[in-house]
Amino acid sequence: MSRKILTILRNLYHIVVKREIIIKPSRGINWRALKEIKHYKDLLFFFIWKEFKVRYKQTLLGVAWAILRPVIQMLIFTLIFHKFAKIPSEGIPYPVYAYCGLLPWQLFSLGLGRASESVVGNASIITKVYFPRIILPLSYTLGGLIDFGLQFFVLIILMLIFGIKIGLSILFIPFFIILALLSSLSVGILFSALNVKFRDIRHLMPFLTQVWFFATPIVYSHEIIPEKFRLIMRINPMTGVVEGFRWSLLNKGSVDFQAILFSVIIVSFLIFAGLLYFSKVEREFADIV
Repeated sequence: MSRKILTILRNLYHIVVKREIIIKPSRGINWRALKEIKHYKDLLFFFIWKEFKVRYKQTLLGVAWAILRPVIQMLIFTLIFHKFAKIPSEGIPYPVYAYCGLLPWQLFSLGLGRASESVVGNASIITKVYFPRIILPLSYTLGGLIDFGLQFFVLIILMLIFGIKIGLSILFIPFFIILALLSSLSVGILFSALNVKFRDIRHLMPFLTQVWFFATPIVYSHEIIPEKFRLIMRINPMTGVVEGFRWSLLNKGSVDFQAILFSVIIVSFLIFAGLLYFSKVEREFADIV
């Protein structure tokens, strides 16, 4: 009898005094983890700063690489596509035209590549402590904003050199920056989860981004694409992002609202699909990462 009383008292102690929090996997999208991001904002900022520091640690030129990379690409594309191939640039000086297309692309592609490796690259943390795992691809995507800020400063200098004035359409720039980030995050979330189970995803990423680059009107104008193929090009969410970004900054030509609408719809679908798959695989991260 006394043993039963002791057992009851012990159980009451665990319930009333020593409360335990049990984290159970959710069905569908893990909305609880998304709501918890605001409570882990310090950790989010830590991951952003850590990723930025590690990226340029022990490099000869440091953060200058963030500027040199698109500048060198711009010079090569100007020589090959403008001087040799005579690709039109809608009346805009080609160096500015190409660089303006490269900026949102760099924000997208670099964020995508880093986000896809974010979960596997932080395996030691995942197996030791709980935090919303979605913070990892999110922080690696947002980290690209630091590079983008440096690259954007160079673009302003180029526009001043070529005498391009900034109009009121620049007010739309934040929208296209956010859309580029969401495009990167949506695909990055999906591939970060796939990379946990299928490690050959890391070999696919360089090939995928290279094909995606040439499928986006960055170094060429959409005007050279036959009308019957333009619908296929608009399915690419980065088409609307790049063209909208270029229009809002350079204030030249007309904006393709259909391409932007396609981008918003496709990115919304990709975010939902990415979060759904990420939440499904998240419960297995600590076991197989």
